[in-house]
Amino acid sequence: MYPIKTTHYVRALTLSVFALLLSGQVTAKDWLVNTPKSYQNVLKKVKSGDKIVLANGTWNNFEILFEAEGTKENPITLTAENKGKVFLTGQSNLRLAGKYLVVSGLVFKEGYTPSSEVISFRKNKTELAFYSRITEVVIDNFSNPDRFESDYWVGIYGQHNRFDHNHLVGKRNKGVTLAVRLTTEDSQENHHRIDHNYFGPRPIFGSNGGETLRIGTSHHSLTNSFTTVENNYFDRCNGEVEIVSVKSGKNNIINNTFFESRGTLTLRHGNGNRIENNVFFGNGVDHTGGIRVINRDQIVRNNYLEGLTGYRFGSGLTIMNGVPNSSINRYHQVVNAKIENNSLINIDHVHLAAGSDAERSAVPKSSVINNNLFFNENSKAPFSVFDDISGITFSDNLSNKLTDNKISSGITEKNLILKRAANGLLYPTSDISGVGVSKELQPTQKNQTGTAWYTKAEPDVAFDSGKSTVVQAGGESLYKAIKQANSGDILVLDDGNYSIDKIVKLDKTVSINAKNRHQVTLEFGRSTLFEINNGGSLSIDGVVVSGKSSADYSGNTFVRTAKWGMFKNYRFAMKNSVIKDLNVNHSFHFLDSGSRAFAQSIDVENNVFENITGDIFRLNKEIDDLGIYNVEYLNIINNTFRNVEGMLVNLYRGGSDESTFGPHILLKDNTVNNVGNGKRNKSKSVISLHGVQVSTIDSNTFVKSGLIDIEHTVGEPKTVVQNNTFNKTAAPSVKELHAKGPHTAVLLNNKQF
Repeated sequence: MYPIKTTHYVRALTLSVFALLLSGQVTAKDWLVNTPKSYQNVLKKVKSGDKIVLANGTWNNFEILFEAEGTKENPITLTAENKGKVFLTGQSNLRLAGKYLVVSGLVFKEGYTPSSEVISFRKNKTELAFYSRITEVVIDNFSNPDRFESDYWVGIYGQHNRFDHNHLVGKRNKGVTLAVRLTTEDSQENHHRIDHNYFGPRPIFGSNGGETLRIGTSHHSLTNSFTTVENNYFDRCNGEVEIVSVKSGKNNIINNTFFESRGTLTLRHGNGNRIENNVFFGNGVDHTGGIRVINRDQIVRNNYLEGLTGYRFGSGLTIMNGVPNSSINRYHQVVNAKIENNSLINIDHVHLAAGSDAERSAVPKSSVINNNLFFNENSKAPFSVFDDISGITFSDNLSNKLTDNKISSGITEKNLILKRAANGLLYPTSDISGVGVSKELQPTQKNQTGTAWYTKAEPDVAFDSGKSTVVQAGGESLYKAIKQANSGDILVLDDGNYSIDKIVKLDKTVSINAKNRHQVTLEFGRSTLFEINNGGSLSIDGVVVSGKSSADYSGNTFVRTAKWGMFKNYRFAMKNSVIKDLNVNHSFHFLDSGSRAFAQSIDVENNVFENITGDIFRLNKEIDDLGIYNVEYLNIINNTFRNVEGMLVNLYRGGSDESTFGPHILLKDNTVNNVGNGKRNKSKSVISLHGVQVSTIDSNTFVKSGLIDIEHTVGEPKTVVQNNTFNKTAAPSVKELHAKGPHTAVLLNNKQF
């Protein structure tokens, strides 16, 4: 709680004293503080123009209340002694209240907020921040370890606040990354500015509640916010179907870049929003989407969308149907939308009157789609029409020659050739002035956002990205090697037997590869060999797994996750291996997920599984029917399964929520012989899929095995069962549990005898 005594500050102090002698005004001070107590003492003394400087180091369990009154010309600042050298850890957070406050240079990591927000522009419900700014602050994986305990990382209240050049990455628990709150009159018509921020990768959440940015809520959606969101970079923000959720009116979403982000910029509630000069690069990544339009008077202009694969509510461009006389929290009718001068290039889907059903029957009206460029190099028209679209006028649009185009007028087809310009965007080589995006559009680049001093690191450590270590035969040597490995390392096993009598608890990314395929045998004496914990991912290649030495208990597993409460997604891969004799007792499983564990991907390829008394994949723990599930991508390719008493796959996603894209399952080119017939498998199913959104069961052979049981719930699931052989195996069963009418699965070219 004393003025900083450095040459720089002494010089500044001398100049201030000189100015004081001339003007008679009070000089501003810079206060260096080393403890929370000294911070609180200084806070009582600061005046306009003063700066509170947190000393470099780690501030653990520090709940900062920054309450003061600055002026426009002389704000009060809270900053780091050196930017990026002050770490807020443990149970830390920051609240601002007052006027003309500035915070900069802090890093939140290795902990989580004890309150509902990491950074809040308010002290409480009545004492808010106005004309204040957060700049160059980092929040890095500062997530509650209970993934379904909700909080915001940033809550913006009050009016005329700015949030800029910040770095937000790795939110893993439920709740919006950044929320503009309109809960009281003092937070409405707020004129906030959110600009030049780096919204780094947000992992797939596997449930509703994973938005990256939200402006308002349905309760206040007929209120104007006047928030500007501009020049931000959304990097692989994959939390859920809504990347940006606009739930208020008169907002400007301008010149942001969305890179490989699954989901859409959604005009969910509120009227009169302007979406302009934004760039979407999907690069063919699954479920990448663009812009979804709902409500009145929306302007979507001069946006560039390329390589987007999303469909339905996550398509490249979606214009929704509304609910007649809709309640404030449902779907209001699209009226007077202006969609003009956008470029949609290699977009798989444009959905019009989307969501049409008995409730959502109010079709778009008084809307225009003008002067847009549609180009698909595969010549497939992207348009799907789900209801009457006579209320949408198409005019002066241009496309290349498209097949099966359901839009009969207002789009002129030409032979077009595109070339990438200096700004990184594709334009026709011929002169088509007035159509598509402007050549003056300059996409916001990643290096223009966030801080200059904090690295934009990759979110996951890749398999096989570290050093290789040869491990000699023996269980203890492998156990020690795993303990000593760094994340990304590869352990190469010499020929021989590796019998481990301890549970290997993984909190890092490790690859275990046999030096010579099938010349390495893994055995274990406990109830499981590998337990994947937070931070853990495992890849295994070329080994033989034997359960003959395992403990004589029921319910053993080869791999399991922590039994409850993981908040970091994991990955598991197993290739070119033999898994046998998991049969010392009943219900011996291969992979068993715990509740609230979530696999980003499980990839199993070119293996042999035989003589197993339990299930292969138990991914059925989320039974509370809240739209939660245990895996996003389950890929089972070119394996042999024989003499497995339990199920090959038991995958469950319950509830009616429509905010997720998964789970996905791909089962292809496998041989399944005598699987699912054990007496403890009460369902007698070889595969049980409940609520799975994308299922592909292709070119497999099933012999003397149980039933494939598929239950569709919500979300218009895509199910394809084709080119399979069912030998002494029942035909697949598909049920629609909610939708009326016949099931929507595609059953094609399957043989049964």
